[in-house]
Amino acid sequence: MQYRKLGQTNVEVSAIGLGTMTWGEQNNEAQAHEQMDYAFEQGVNLFDTAEMYPVPPKADTQGSTERYIGTWLKKTGLRDKIFLATKIAGPSRQAGRPSHIRGATNQFDRPNLTEALNDSLQRLQTDYVDLYQLHWPDRSTITFGRHTYPWEDEPHTVPIEETLEVLSDFVKQGKVRHIGVSNETPWGVARFLSAAERLGLERIVSIQNPYNLLNRTFEVGLAEFAHRDKVGLLAYSPLGFGTLTGKYEGGARPEGARITLFERFVRYTNPQAVAATSAYVALAKKAGLTPAQLALAFVNTRPFTVSNLVGATSLGQLKENIDSLSVTLTDDVLAEIDAIHLKYPNPAP
Repeated sequence: MQYRKLGQTNVEVSAIGLGTMTWGEQNNEAQAHEQMDYAFEQGVNLFDTAEMYPVPPKADTQGSTERYIGTWLKKTGLRDKIFLATKIAGPSRQAGRPSHIRGATNQFDRPNLTEALNDSLQRLQTDYVDLYQLHWPDRSTITFGRHTYPWEDEPHTVPIEETLEVLSDFVKQGKVRHIGVSNETPWGVARFLSAAERLGLERIVSIQNPYNLLNRTFEVGLAEFAHRDKVGLLAYSPLGFGTLTGKYEGGARPEGARITLFERFVRYTNPQAVAATSAYVALAKKAGLTPAQLALAFVNTRPFTVSNLVGATSLGQLKENIDSLSVTLTDDVLAEIDAIHLKYPNPAP
């Protein structure tokens, strides 16, 4: 396993992190424990979850993922060996976002942040989390597949400075070690960093955003923050909901696969994304790699990637994902990846 520094801290996290959002929906508790056992044995120390998980988000399963992690931590006694990250769900004002978690007024103010953190700690059976993240901004942004900026006035949005003050208090209390953002924009990252500097508050250490061969938008405005301000990427969806494994090629819908089960996941199935995926699958075969190896190795080797958050519904998938760290992409392959990217630029933002 490789380890990389988290932000400006002295903490080192595994270059492969364990994503968990299928646990409680596509995976049961025993399977989740099996994945954690294997990942830990391979040197993975970053486990990432969220109060909203599993997905798709539903009231009757909400929190199950954290509970599974909590029972594993209690059983194994490995809490101090794990870098544990979780997230608070943001407001549900926009269509498609869950409204069953503290209702439509679930904003990043002190009451909601406090309730969310305490509930997560209880489910996780721990008294602190290593990284507490805002799952999405407390404002309308161009995230989750939106193609145009939503020009909306939102008088009820909680100011970033107010949210950051509460998060800083959590750190002082010892309930949180570090803070981060997720599904965030360059404007938001800049505001969090400037507020921390101006007000003497906690500094964000990470950005958890989607990053894969079909969505390289992180490179446009956020990579420079990773470079110059050391706020690196925790890359989620590195396989684009599994599309970059090639298993959906030709319109296939394998039994039990995510896109087969859940029609809501359409982000990576538009015509441009399908065409780009086919090109990457062909390139992988030409290079003697599996499509998953090509896609994951690309994310692993980006200089701004702190940890590549892989998810799996089977132990076999998890093994292949972790083994991607041993894959080397030649200069010729990287050049061909960029050529495909120029032909199909970010078809699934």
